Amino acid sequence: MIHIKKVTFLFSFFVCFFVAQKIDAQNINRYDKNKQRTGVWKKYHPNKRIRYTGQFKEGKEIGVFKFYDITSSEHPVAIKTFFDNSDSLFVQFFTLKGQIKTEGILNKRSRVGNWKYFYPDGTLMSEENYNENGKLHGNHLVYYPDGKITSFSTYENGLLEDIASKFSSDGVLIEEITYHKGVPHGLAKYFELNGNLKESGNYNNGKRVGKWNFYLDGEEASDTEVLKSKTSYNRKKNEQ
Repeated sequence: MIHIKKVTFLFSFFVCFFVAQKIDAQNINRYDKNKQRTGVWKKYHPNKRIRYTGQFKEGKEIGVFKFYDITSSEHPVAIKTFFDNSDSLFVQFFTLKGQIKTEGILNKRSRVGNWKYFYPDGTLMSEENYNENGKLHGNHLVYYPDGKITSFSTYENGLLEDIASKFSSDGVLIEEITYHKGVPHGLAKYFELNGNLKESGNYNNGKRVGKWNFYLDGEEASDTEVLKSKTSYNRKKNEQ
């Protein structure tokens, strides 16, 4: 009697399971009366792993879409969030292990607004800004793994503009160059790792012009002193 009850239970379980599966299959990948995709959609790679999941309304993506690599369905490699009545979407890219790599806004496949890039451990590596035409525009920052700034620069319609600065891992300013339309143009300064000024001068359309000043231990040096210092440095380097 117990055996019969057990068989009956198992039979009922599997019937309910397959009915549920059939109903679920009927509720996804559907079209509306205008032959537009609607509701929940789920597509697969040729190896039967999930390719993407998401929802449509009148043939247009809405809400969150998750995309998976052909080798794994454990973590999405991209997540796209669609906005109502907008051509823009927020997109995030991930490693196969689910670690964030990049995130930002796309508009008709062009990057717009603020974009961020991350180190493998998830800490911020850099961030940049784009205008509505998909060109770099605004502040561009790069960071060391500990969060200190590596470099700071400004773009205008895709080209470097104004002062671009670089810093050592200790936060010491080591380079400061003025740019115009993507090339060095104006005052430039280079520093030693201890912060002392090393050389300074001006660029004109990417070429050094006029008198450049050189420094030793932070004090202005003559050409002879600079040459003597370089000769001594090269001699010590060759002896190593």
